[in-house]
Amino acid sequence: METLNIEKINKPFNIIIDNISSDKSISHRCAMFSLFSNKTSYIKNYLTAEDTLNTLSIVEQLGATIKRDGSYVEITPTNELLEPDDVLDCGNSGTAIRLFCGLLASINGAFTLSGDKYLRARPMKRVAQPLRDIGANIDGRDNGNKAPLFIRGNKLKAFKYQSPINSAQVKSAMILAALKAEDICKYKEEELTRDHTERMLKGMGADIFTDKESFINIKPLSSHLKPLNITVPTDPSSAFFFAVAAAINEGSKVTIKNVTLNPTRIEAYKILERMGVKVQYIEKENIYEPIGDIIVEHNQLNGVDVNENISWLIDELPALSIAMSLAKGTSKVSNAHELRVKESDRISSVVENLKLCGVNYKEFEDGYEITGGKINKATINSYGDHRIAMSFAIAGTICDMQIEDTQCIQTSFPNFKDILNTLY
Repeated sequence: METLNIEKINKPFNIIIDNISSDKSISHRCAMFSLFSNKTSYIKNYLTAEDTLNTLSIVEQLGATIKRDGSYVEITPTNELLEPDDVLDCGNSGTAIRLFCGLLASINGAFTLSGDKYLRARPMKRVAQPLRDIGANIDGRDNGNKAPLFIRGNKLKAFKYQSPINSAQVKSAMILAALKAEDICKYKEEELTRDHTERMLKGMGADIFTDKESFINIKPLSSHLKPLNITVPTDPSSAFFFAVAAAINEGSKVTIKNVTLNPTRIEAYKILERMGVKVQYIEKENIYEPIGDIIVEHNQLNGVDVNENISWLIDELPALSIAMSLAKGTSKVSNAHELRVKESDRISSVVENLKLCGVNYKEFEDGYEITGGKINKATINSYGDHRIAMSFAIAGTICDMQIEDTQCIQTSFPNFKDILNTLY
C-alpha cells in the first residue's frame, strides 16, 4: 500500500500551471463517441491515465484501430462493433462502466463489464434499471446492481424518462442508448448535470435538443456521425486542488491554463468566490467547449452554505471541505446524497478524516457541517478514493499530512505530486 507524506509550505507561491491532467470526462467520451463515426477521429491531449487508457483498450477490443503517440490519439472504428472475447476492464471508472452500459445495450453480441474492487462495490442499478425498462438485457451481482455486469445487445424501445437522480452518468447512458432506439427518446433531469455528452454529440451531428418542458430530445441515428477533431482541455476538477492550495495559503496565487469553462464544471470555483477568494475567468475559445484560463488568489475565507447545483460539485466537495475547515465561521453541505455512492462514501470519508485532523463537524445523511478554524497533522485513509487522497494532500500544505493508500491517484492524475512539488 503506497503512502504519501506532505510537508507544510512555508512561503507564498505564485505559479502558472500548464500541465494539469487533461479532462477525464471528455477523454472517456472522445474514445467512446468515436465509435459512432465511420471515419478516423483525431484527439489531441487525451488523458493518459489508467482509467482513460482502459477505455481506449475497450474501444480497441470492440474493433477500432488505435494509433497513439503520447497524448495524441487516432481512432478508426469498424463499420460494426465486434463481440470481444474477454472481459472489458473499466478499472476504477464509474463513467466508463455506466456509459458503456448505454452504448452496448443495443449492440449485437455479448459483453462483460467489470473493474477493480472499488468499482465492483459501486451501485449500477441506477443505470441498469432504466435501460432494462426499454428492453436492455443487463445482469450482474446483487440482482444486477454490482459489477461484473453482463450485457446481451437487444432492440431498444423509445422512451420518455424523468430521472429520479441528477447524474450525468445516467443521462449519458440513456442518451447513448437513445441513439440506437426505435424512435425519438426524451430524457429529463431536475437539475442540469454535466452536459459534455450533449455538446459533443451535437458537434458530431447528432440531432439532440431540449424542448419547452426541459426534456432532452434524442433522435435515433440514421447514419454515422462525423468524426471528432478535438483538443481535450485541462480538467477543472483536477485543477481545483491547486485552486484550493492557493486559497488556503496566505499570499499565494495560481494561474491554471487552458481549462474548460463549461458552467457545469466550474461551480466549485464559484463557491470559492462566495467564500471570499479572488477568482478570474479568461475565455479564449468556444468550439466543443468554452476554454480559457482561471486565476485564483488567496483572500480571507468565510463559511458558506452549499445546497444547490450539487451535481456540478460532486468531485470537488472533498477539496472544498479543506477550504471550509480553514474558513471563518460554519459551512454546510446539504442535498448531497450522491456523495455516498462515489469512489468511496465521500461524506463518511471526508468527516472521518477531518475528525482525525481535529476539525469540528456534524454529519448528516445528505452532507455535513464544518466549523472552520484549524487543521492538524494526521495519518489519513484515502479509502481508495483519489479525490479524498488529493484533498488531504492539499491540507498537508498547511500542517503536514500522511495519506495512506495513494495508488488511486495514479488512476486519474498521474502528475499530481509533480505539480504539488512546484508549490514549494
